[in-house]
Amino acid sequence: MVDSARAQPYVSFTDPLKARRNFARACKLSRALLRGAPDPVGVEVVDTSFPVPGADVGLRVYRPAAAPTPPGVLVYFHGGAFVAGDLDSEHHRCLGFAAAGVAVVSVDYRRPPEHPFPVPGEDCYAAVEWVAGAAAGLGFAPERIAVGGSSAGATLAAAVALMARDRGGPELALQVLLYPALDDRLVSGSMRRYPETSSWKVADSALMWRHYLGDSPEAATSEYAVPARRADFTGVAPAYVLAAEVDALRDEAVDYAVGLSRDGVPVELHHVAGAFHGFDAAVPTAGVSARSLASQAAALRHALLR
Repeated sequence: MVDSARAQPYVSFTDPLKARRNFARACKLSRALLRGAPDPVGVEVVDTSFPVPGADVGLRVYRPAAAPTPPGVLVYFHGGAFVAGDLDSEHHRCLGFAAAGVAVVSVDYRRPPEHPFPVPGEDCYAAVEWVAGAAAGLGFAPERIAVGGSSAGATLAAAVALMARDRGGPELALQVLLYPALDDRLVSGSMRRYPETSSWKVADSALMWRHYLGDSPEAATSEYAVPARRADFTGVAPAYVLAAEVDALRDEAVDYAVGLSRDGVPVELHHVAGAFHGFDAAVPTAGVSARSLASQAAALRHALLR
């Protein structure tokens, strides 16, 4: 896995436009590892959109074709340091979840710096509300909805779980947080221990937060901008949290899981030894990636299928 990580092109987030191109190239290289492997059978994929004030937000709907009963649905937010990524970035992951029997709606939220906080999170929350309203018509179970994402997408998933709790929104069965970025202070032990790896650097975290938070006074204090600012997690959705050992963001994931558990939220914390940030997306064919993806799918099945 270490050699595979070194073979991946490093994506700098200094220039968001270049980052988008390079991130797309890196995702394409990861998908090339799957060349020759057939897509899961029995999954219908449809692109659509829904309106928000001033824009339409793209969605990709993954429907398990042979589900015996209406499946629960995961609303998924891709990674990419907020500024990069799209519906293609984690297509393979979403296909795998759908092949396991879970419906997925992937969200193409608007990105900074053109659309800094609170726009991406509000797009994601609006998508959850849209899914809750449209689920029955789509053949999904509206009472079984989860949110999830990787890296910055996990940040958004955590924020949406907080919003749903505070706003009396859709009751969420699970929040899936895969190597999340949750704290803009960048002072954790793993930040000091792994300041520069082949897949993520502390400088990336600083740039990511700068692009996302922008100059908004609200962003400087909002728990929805930086979920680690939350003092009380009582009533927030149960969580599946994944932390990669060789990742500057590792301790943020662990600390968040501890905070959730402290306040009575059921938490399943997975610490993947030897793994780096984004390992299961970058090297999906590795054994550790396959095991992790299977674990994620199993947690979703447990939460969303009856």
